[in-house]
Amino acid sequence: MKEDKNQARLRRAQQTRRKIAELRVVRLAVHRSNGHMYAQVIDASGAKVLASASTIEPALRKSVKNGGNVEAAAAVGKLIAEKAKALGIEAVAFDRGGYKYHGRVKALAEAAREHGLKF
Repeated sequence: MKEDKNQARLRRAQQTRRKIAELRVVRLAVHRSNGHMYAQVIDASGAKVLASASTIEPALRKSVKNGGNVEAAAAVGKLIAEKAKALGIEAVAFDRGGYKYHGRVKALAEAAREHGLKF
């Protein structure tokens, strides 16, 4: 049976998550849909979301016209970095969720790095 695009992405994501779980570090998980970007900081055990940011939050909806572009992704990256730093989290492992490190995923990662998150 042929694997569809989403199944292939999830299969790639599993390998990354396995490695991050082995390292026992806090991870920054990213999800993208056509219309929005989402980011979560998840604790080392993988059981609890410590902070989250997305383009569906009222604060970002006002400042960003379209939630599915590079500018919106950069805004989410900045916001998640600020929330993580407020919790005292300096370093995370980047979980790109099986997506290519390109475009919106890259913009989110670079914005988070610029605002003090290390990975």
